[in-house]
Amino acid sequence: MFNDIGALELLTLVVLAVLVFGPEKLPKVIQDVTRTIRKIREFSDSAKEDIRSELGPQFKDFEFEDLNPKTFVRKQLMDGNDDLGLKEIRESFDLRKEMADVTDAVNGRESASSASGAGAAAASAVGASAGGSAPDLLKKPAQPAKDERPPFDADAT
Repeated sequence: MFNDIGALELLTLVVLAVLVFGPEKLPKVIQDVTRTIRKIREFSDSAKEDIRSELGPQFKDFEFEDLNPKTFVRKQLMDGNDDLGLKEIRESFDLRKEMADVTDAVNGRESASSASGAGAAAASAVGASAGGSAPDLLKKPAQPAKDERPPFDADAT
């Protein structure tokens, strides 16, 4: 609960407590605070047990910590239960390689992965241009003549 409090911060809290409550009342205040925390924990544990008993035996493995979105995602996606085949997807996806390929494509350079498959890429480019399904993004557009006006799109302005 207090894992991120350092020694200086703890010392500051102790000095502040002594100044606010005084050395005579401080032990009584500490006892009251610990008693209140203990009662809150008992109430919370009792409520959790009541909910578990009401849910029935099919939810005997239910943990309230699983309702935290971070814990839920970690348990469902990162653990060993791989019903959806996510392990293969995680292993096959390399973000750095993908970003390098995109950067190389934008800068007009040939990336290492595309250099090894240059023949396949050329064949797919020929097929794409023949089918007309995907434009070649690396190809520079033809410059219009000096007298020719660029196309005007009324919807775009």
